[in-house]
Amino acid sequence: QVQLVESGGGLVQAGGSLKLSCAASGRTLSSYRMGWFRQPPGKEREFVASIRRTDGSTYYADSVKGRFTISRDNAKNTVFLQMNNLQPEDTAVYYCAADSRFGGPTMSQPDYWGQGTQVTVSS
Repeated sequence: QVQLVESGGGLVQAGGSLKLSCAASGRTLSSYRMGWFRQPPGKEREFVASIRRTDGSTYYADSVKGRFTISRDNAKNTVFLQMNNLQPEDTAVYYCAADSRFGGPTMSQPDYWGQGTQVTVSS
């Protein structure tokens, strides 16, 4: 079992930045592809970014490419999402996820989810 706890969400003005953290307990994150998803108000949850367990290669949704950066610190068992130039359409609950399978980069069926952290971007 893996427990994931997100933090770092909040209210920010358009153009601002936030850094989300996802701390894991139970098992080492190096055993998983890690990712971030988000669910905007009234919409389905969508993939944002992921980082591969083997070589740390990253993958992003087109909507965040060039603005968001996913990273991991295996020693701290933590994954991060640096979000720059935030826009109102980035407003969502952001979720951390862990996938033990060697599947695609968009993580269609993660094994574990965090509880989510709210990010609100005002215009």
